[in-house]
Amino acid sequence: MKVTVPLAEIRLRKPETPSESGLGTTSANSGANGTGAASAVGHVSDVRRFLLSRGNSAIADRAFSGVMLACAASIFAIVALIAFELIQQSQLSWHKFGLPFFYKFNIDPETHLPLLWDPVNGTFYALPFLYGTLVTSFVALLIAVPLAIGVAVFLTEMCPRFLRGPLSFLTELLAAIPSVVYGLWAIFVLVPLLREHVNPFFIQVFSAPMTVRLFGWTGLVGDDGLFGGVNLGLGLLAAGVILAIMILPIIASLTREVMTAVPHSQREAALALGSTRWEMIRIAVLRNARIGIVGSIILGLGRALGETMAVAMVIGNSAEIHRSLLSTGHSMASVIANEFSEATSDMHRSALIEIGLALFLVTILVNGLARLLVWAVTRGTPARVN
Repeated sequence: MKVTVPLAEIRLRKPETPSESGLGTTSANSGANGTGAASAVGHVSDVRRFLLSRGNSAIADRAFSGVMLACAASIFAIVALIAFELIQQSQLSWHKFGLPFFYKFNIDPETHLPLLWDPVNGTFYALPFLYGTLVTSFVALLIAVPLAIGVAVFLTEMCPRFLRGPLSFLTELLAAIPSVVYGLWAIFVLVPLLREHVNPFFIQVFSAPMTVRLFGWTGLVGDDGLFGGVNLGLGLLAAGVILAIMILPIIASLTREVMTAVPHSQREAALALGSTRWEMIRIAVLRNARIGIVGSIILGLGRALGETMAVAMVIGNSAEIHRSLLSTGHSMASVIANEFSEATSDMHRSALIEIGLALFLVTILVNGLARLLVWAVTRGTPARVN
């Protein structure tokens, strides 16, 4: 007897591709849920509804771009207008004296002394102001550069973390103090300090018989040397010291920035080779950051060249050239500040404006070169304080 058992039919479904599956599902659902699909397609999010309600924003975008372009172009326009006005107002002096205005001088027929700047007799030569500007700036860099580099090295490599932030803030705070405040501090504190303590020491050292016997051939020692003459406290040395204090935060901040941009792998590699901390800083940090450090120094020089009020209050304001740092003098910025309001003749006013034009061009070139050198190292990398 045979027994037949019915088996359930097994059907294998053909795998569908995603496109076929989506198409089939859409076609299947379109018949059953036509209204649901239509409502899903017609749904608009709140963000999309807000964007559509604003309409076309092309006009607003073009207007915004135009305003931003005008703001950027205004900087170039301001610089161009300043240069144009300085050139136009200094034409009278330029046509009369020409380029020798900056290096020539007359000789007084009676005293046989150089006649450099005499507004009463119409003699205008800018050599004493160039000399005073260069000497005070050199003295400022001689004092500020070692201090600024030392501050930057301490902040980036050796300073404790809890002290790094406050010390960086105090260093940068020096740059925010007005120059007239520096000038007042110099008159009441720095000048008496130099006159009573610092200058007598240098006068004694540079006038010692042994010093004169060994270095008298240089012309830098003795009564006619760097520290000869009358000790007034005011003069080129006082102006250089106050400039050093003013440019110290600029050089220190930029030096710290370029030193921070040096990769830590350079430091780790130097330490791994057995270098001490000083050798690591000298080889891995300072050597890689030297271009940026030079740029920061040049930027500080640009600040020193254009400083006016603090220098005018302590430099002594005399249009003379002396070898001694204790003697009084003038700078390009201080003579403009002191005499422009008192200039009565057109030639006097034109000569002062020509000095301002020279100072304007030199400042632009110096700052541009400094920014280029700093950018060559940092490449726009922001400084890290903590």
